[in-house]
Amino acid sequence: MKSPNYQSAEYRPITIKTTDGSTIHGKVNLAYKQRVSDLFTKDPSPFLIMVEVMSKESKGRVMFVNKKHVVWAEPEEDK
Repeated sequence: MKSPNYQSAEYRPITIKTTDGSTIHGKVNLAYKQRVSDLFTKDPSPFLIMVEVMSKESKGRVMFVNKKHVVWAEPEEDK
């Protein structure tokens, strides 16, 4: 039986641009009714955790991105 406070993972696709010019496509886990912007403004963790990452250097991996190195982030529609 699940706890009443249990929240299942909800992944949303995003694209980010980093300070070194890299563009990274992947998915982030959002809590129920949370926005992508909340990951940057309300989450105290210094890292953004992305899964199913697609970039020049990798494909299908998990990546921890330092939020200080993110220039912009764009939520995408689920495909």
